[in-house]
Amino acid sequence: MSKILITSALPYVNGVKHLGNLIGSLLPADVHTRFRRQIGDDVLFICATDEHGTPAELGAIKAGQDVRTFCDTQHAIQADIYRRFGLSFDHFGRTSSPHNHALTQHFYRRLDEAGLIEARELQQVWSPVDRRFLPDRYVLGTCPHCGDPSARGDQCDHCGAVLDPPELIAPRSALSGDRALEIRDSHHLFLRQSELVAKLGAWIDSRSGWPPFVTSTAKSWLTADLRDRCITRDLAWGIRVPRDGFEAKVFYVWFDAPIGYIAATQEWAAAAPERDWRQWWWQADDVSYIQFLGKDNIPFHTVSFPATLLGSGEPWTTADVIKGFHWLSYEGGKFSTSRNRGIFTDQALEELPADLWRWWLIANAPESADTDFSVAKFTADVNKDLADIFGNLANRIISFAHHAFDGRIPDGGTPDHAERQLADDLEQRIAALHRHHTALEFRAAAAATRAIWDTANAYLQHAAPWIAIKSDSVRAAVVTRTGLNLVTICATLAWSVIPHLSERVLRAFGRDDNIPRWPNGPLAPLLDGNGGTPIAPLGALVEKITPERADHLARRFGAH
Repeated sequence: MSKILITSALPYVNGVKHLGNLIGSLLPADVHTRFRRQIGDDVLFICATDEHGTPAELGAIKAGQDVRTFCDTQHAIQADIYRRFGLSFDHFGRTSSPHNHALTQHFYRRLDEAGLIEARELQQVWSPVDRRFLPDRYVLGTCPHCGDPSARGDQCDHCGAVLDPPELIAPRSALSGDRALEIRDSHHLFLRQSELVAKLGAWIDSRSGWPPFVTSTAKSWLTADLRDRCITRDLAWGIRVPRDGFEAKVFYVWFDAPIGYIAATQEWAAAAPERDWRQWWWQADDVSYIQFLGKDNIPFHTVSFPATLLGSGEPWTTADVIKGFHWLSYEGGKFSTSRNRGIFTDQALEELPADLWRWWLIANAPESADTDFSVAKFTADVNKDLADIFGNLANRIISFAHHAFDGRIPDGGTPDHAERQLADDLEQRIAALHRHHTALEFRAAAAATRAIWDTANAYLQHAAPWIAIKSDSVRAAVVTRTGLNLVTICATLAWSVIPHLSERVLRAFGRDDNIPRWPNGPLAPLLDGNGGTPIAPLGALVEKITPERADHLARRFGAH
């Protein structure tokens, strides 16, 4: 049994997330967590809402609430959505928690003692119209590197360049559009990342299993004259800076947010006396740590957060594998809340069951390049994979068992060459599926799962117990028994991706395992067992998405 620590990039508290956010970190982290639990590993899956920074303040103003109430409300909304999507966090915390406040200040003090914090005069953007300093994200302008006109003061999403607001060409306020911006001096604290280049480079070189684009992004930061990072902001909402002269400032959200992984684990441990967060984060040499995140978060998780951990001089757990994802686009364009374009997680659940979305997103995960979601492709894939292949497999053989064998797995007869060949084939396919899951190859894992469903359908189509029953009831019993056990194996293997559908199938067989165990060892005994077990009627497992329903989805989500 291995100890596996899994974290997903923290969803920002300000607003319900869209499907791109879901597949960018949260969903694949859950799928891998479930798989690891199935094979018997000791897994801890941690996440939290990221609750500091200007967007939370502005969201509260717009909602007519104080910031704490706004964050309380939005955290509860997101937690409920993720629960309904089947995300199986061990703990879903909040970066505004007392644990994160204390731990962030601890890291600041350790870095300061190590000589890695420096106070500097910083030129900052002041808006006379807004009568406030503008945080980086609320200064818009043209990127000096690629010329994109919608770059933000912290980063250009078009080319990925990390920016400071004064670098923007023709800057303007994102709040008021004010172009008469002023540059004023302000005292801020910097994390001297430049002093950690060698240590960070050695750490990155010691890692393996990262997607190539994650490694190249990390190294490009180190080889491009890594700059020191300002870790304070002129805001009212956030974690206070414990330093004289900086009482009115808070820590930069990207300094405290990743520390929230550790703080959330502390909260998890505080809920039960037998838990110890140190077993996961402190001198935890027996822990393998896997991070899941979107490509925009890569620099912060490969450089900035490791700089905090390594710079502290303390024995914190650092990521062994960082699994990054590209973007999910929508019908050839970007998701847009303001234009009501794209599918957001709460709306998705209003329309269709969670597993339909889970399956399509994992089967089309943007692992090596951006992926485009279209209603037409989603409809076709879900109807074929879940309704025609998996759903038909389960319903057809269960219905036949009720028709021919009193709704039980039949006894009698001996498997022949067809069943032995099927067992050998499936053993190889299951081993390949195991390898894909272990290697974090999500599209390949979905394809391998689908291929196992196809193999099961092909066996039943060829062996045809509904025909054999007319002349050879013993042979029909063997095939039916094999087919029914095949269904439970198929459901078990698919559980990490489509847990609700899989559990519904397994419950029909009287199984209510909290975690259905991965099939190990020779498969032949599993295919030939369980004689006499009653099976509940299943009915249609997945209702097909009709053309009318697909048209409704396209109209609602702005595809037309």
